[in-house]
Amino acid sequence: MTKIKKEKHDPDEEPACSSMADPHVERTYQELVAFVNPIASPLASRKLSKKLYKCVKKAAKEKQIRRGVKEVQKFINKGEKGIVVLAGDTLPIDVYCHIPVMCEDRSIPYAYIPSKVDLGAAAGSKRPTCVIMIKPHEAYQEAYEECFEDVAALPLPV
Repeated sequence: MTKIKKEKHDPDEEPACSSMADPHVERTYQELVAFVNPIASPLASRKLSKKLYKCVKKAAKEKQIRRGVKEVQKFINKGEKGIVVLAGDTLPIDVYCHIPVMCEDRSIPYAYIPSKVDLGAAAGSKRPTCVIMIKPHEAYQEAYEECFEDVAALPLPV
């Protein structure tokens, strides 16, 4: 068992794949949308994505979020209400493709956003997160209601 030495990186050299070159570089909404799954519908617009990130951040501060497929699925089955936010760049799709069907059956609004890394960061985690449920709370009621209306107005996939 030996250590593998990292190759020295030349800063002038152009990386082969710009999306995975440096995880700390912010990518634009258009670049993120390029990596979205085919099932990611309804996809939130840039403006709505920003609102959802802010709402997730406020909910995480108040500890009013459910994070991860297992936890969100459990509380949807228990009848908890809220907004479900799914990351559109999660692979394999089979991990979370049943969540939108569960949301539609229980009339819970849901939307896809382009990046699981950004979703995890908004929730105050260093790990990427593919599904988050935002629960209603008095501390951020105005932002929650605005997001709820916008997400509910998105057209559902056929």
